[in-house]
Amino acid sequence: MKEFKELDFKTTEEIKVPERLCDQVIGQDHAIEIIKKAAIQRRNVLLVGEPGTGKSMIGQALAELLPKEKLVDILCFPNPEDEHNPLIKVVPAGKGKEIVREYKLKALTQTKENPMLSLLAIFFIFALVTFITDFIISTERSEILQAADRISSTLFLITFLFVFMLYFSLTRLRVERRPSLLAPKLLVDNSGRETAPFVDATGAHEGALLGDVLHDPFQTGGLGTPPHERVVAGAIHKANGGVLFFDEIATIKPEMQVELLTAMQEKKYPITGRSERSAGAMTRTQPVPCDFILVAAGTPETIKYMHPALRSRIRGYGYEIYMNDMMEDTPENRKKLARFVAQEVHKEKGRIPHFTREAVIEIIREARRRAGRKGYLTLKLRDLGGLVRVAGDIAREEGSKYVEPRHVEKAKKVAVHLEHQIAEKYTREKKEYQVIEVEGKKIGKVNGLAVIQNTDVGIVLPIEASVVPSMEKERGKMIATGKLGEIAREAVENVSAIIKRCFGKDLRNYDIHIQFLQTYEGVEGDSASISVATAVISSLENLPVRQDIGMTGSLSIRGEVLPVGGINGKLEAAKEVGIKKVIIPKMNEKDVIVKGVDIIPVSNIVEVLENAIVWKDKKKLRRIKKALKAL
Repeated sequence: MKEFKELDFKTTEEIKVPERLCDQVIGQDHAIEIIKKAAIQRRNVLLVGEPGTGKSMIGQALAELLPKEKLVDILCFPNPEDEHNPLIKVVPAGKGKEIVREYKLKALTQTKENPMLSLLAIFFIFALVTFITDFIISTERSEILQAADRISSTLFLITFLFVFMLYFSLTRLRVERRPSLLAPKLLVDNSGRETAPFVDATGAHEGALLGDVLHDPFQTGGLGTPPHERVVAGAIHKANGGVLFFDEIATIKPEMQVELLTAMQEKKYPITGRSERSAGAMTRTQPVPCDFILVAAGTPETIKYMHPALRSRIRGYGYEIYMNDMMEDTPENRKKLARFVAQEVHKEKGRIPHFTREAVIEIIREARRRAGRKGYLTLKLRDLGGLVRVAGDIAREEGSKYVEPRHVEKAKKVAVHLEHQIAEKYTREKKEYQVIEVEGKKIGKVNGLAVIQNTDVGIVLPIEASVVPSMEKERGKMIATGKLGEIAREAVENVSAIIKRCFGKDLRNYDIHIQFLQTYEGVEGDSASISVATAVISSLENLPVRQDIGMTGSLSIRGEVLPVGGINGKLEAAKEVGIKKVIIPKMNEKDVIVKGVDIIPVSNIVEVLENAIVWKDKKKLRRIKKALKAL
């Protein structure tokens, strides 16, 4: 294949996978350039983009770039003056374990006693008491009294032995728990680390994020656990010297965002009990180091819910990056996608076989389709990686040495998105019950095209309109059913001026009823404007609409057809139900990659009506064209 001549390998075994994560990131060159600066200058980073574009991978790459030589261990010591205010000490990484070990050995040495002396003392006392009780019992003449004395003396000896052992144990425990003998607790251990820590705090509750002091049920009598041993480090402390990563940062409670901001500013944050009903609420450590780089991630929708002060801190002392969701379809980028496939196979550590060159080409073609624009490749690589793994699983199940194109084709059918499965079921049922018609002509009914919300999965959206004279002059109503009523109102408002100019009728004198037939709740209908306008004009003028034509496009008040998203998903949906022709905005023509459907690109509403409506009176069509030019 001349098109893919840059792929000069037979299988992905021949492709070298980079060792560093920052070299494995694909299509985010600007983001990689920024995080390299952030690693040197220790700047915070806000990553905004669609899910699956590599935000967490970039956070890990940033941690990999930080110097590990500056890592430290954090120890928590008992405070001899105030046990509820434990002391904090910082030592070089790896030294923490050594210090804890030394303290434990020291405690064992200082509390070491000869247990034989204690046992001999107990044996001597026990023997003496037994001799005395036997002498008293022997003086009794009655056998009943002797038995009673024997029982009472036995109970006395058992009680004496229990009390003595308890006293002995508590005394030893108190000696061992002297502040000078208590071993410190290792809060943060960075021994053996090859890179700076990367801590994913996504979804962490308050204690897990900011640290906590555990509750102690035995708070009295010397049986309780010392406060410093109940201190637990939070994610902000574990990320000291490294990266603290948050996905969907706006989902954190506002008060926690403020605490996080405080930790970022001070670079130290004390640990205290998070529950006021817990014994841990009485304990508060000295400030614990938490000098981390914050990498916050989210979608454009969630970022607006961030606390303004936290957002300002990132802007003032860091970078904001918008992640690419597609890249140009060039030979260089196709080679990068081939390397991506090799990386995914490498991550699976032998669980899936390598891909042949032809199988990689199928993955690249799928990346083109998912981009939704001609000349581009998708960068939603998490979903594409899912396809790679499913294809590998199928090849493994069949016992193939390599993943071949047929395995990728099977994977496309197996790894179908839930939304696509819903769309297929929805379309199949509507076609069976003749809700969707793809033949003949009907007045006031149009096959619109839409996509399921937050996806690129297309769906056929039948729309019906009925226009009748209103009972009151200039008091007409617009009634739209279903979830897309607001879209219908906007479309009618935009087309009202065109109808007045072209047909000489004022829509305020009519009641307009619009129905989106059995609409699926998750449908995104912004691109249904020209469909609604066509249905209204068809019903108003009693003009039949061809049912073998589908349409999508947004309508301006001047009658211009504006571009929309999800074109290829909509074309696939139309193709699946048997629609032969699809009207799309002319500006979307360059985005089409789906074959098997006739495309009718249009620039204005007149071109839509010319192709969708069956015209018996051609003069009326010419009048409409002339009237539209005057707008």
